Amino acid sequence: MSIQQQVAAIRQKIDEAARRAGRAPSEVTLEAATKVQSSERIREAIAAGITVCGENRVQEFNAHWADGAYEGAEVHFIGHLQKNKVKYLVGKVSLIESVDSPELLEVIGRRARSLGVRQDILLEVNIGREASKSGVLPENLGQLAALAGATEGVRLRGLMAIPPVEEISGGNSRYFAEMYQLFIDIREKKYDNEVCIDCLSMGMSDDFEEAVAHGSTLVRIGTALFGKRPPMRAQG
Repeated sequence: MSIQQQVAAIRQKIDEAARRAGRAPSEVTLEAATKVQSSERIREAIAAGITVCGENRVQEFNAHWADGAYEGAEVHFIGHLQKNKVKYLVGKVSLIESVDSPELLEVIGRRARSLGVRQDILLEVNIGREASKSGVLPENLGQLAALAGATEGVRLRGLMAIPPVEEISGGNSRYFAEMYQLFIDIREKKYDNEVCIDCLSMGMSDDFEEAVAHGSTLVRIGTALFGKRPPMRAQG
């Protein structure tokens, strides 16, 4: 199928999953995970109705940004972010979804203050407690959220998670349910800056319907939208 057909098919599945859960389909945003995609493919996705693109690598973001590939859509950064790459993103991307430490939070805040902007962020939670993945552990989330709420130059918007890969359908339900409860918990807190806890980013190509059933407001879809990814080029 064409990208336009894929967007329509995925959007239909999201809408149906939302309705089954008693939610309004408008509560869920489809984010195109554009890792390793060309500028032409990104433009095609935006023309097909994609309003949010998610980039994993700063090098690719810089190239697509310079090429004007994101025109007509917001851009989020969804990959692991090194502190020395923050300067390339703050003030350009609408949302950094992968903030997972006090040190990264401080660098983002400092860069935002220097530019006179407020950078929206999500806190990434290592919900499966996997040593190979980034993210704050659930028991440390409250402390990091409080720090985010007190950091000038950032605005805490919610949470993001990448659960473990499960072989069986529905295998991630327990992780999505736990994430939703964490989301509700931090939304009820009062912080020092103008937080707006409204985004729960979870669910990818293999489990986005399950994520929507458990309260996701943003699903990150790559393979199901673009097909199997081409080989990844080495970063310079």
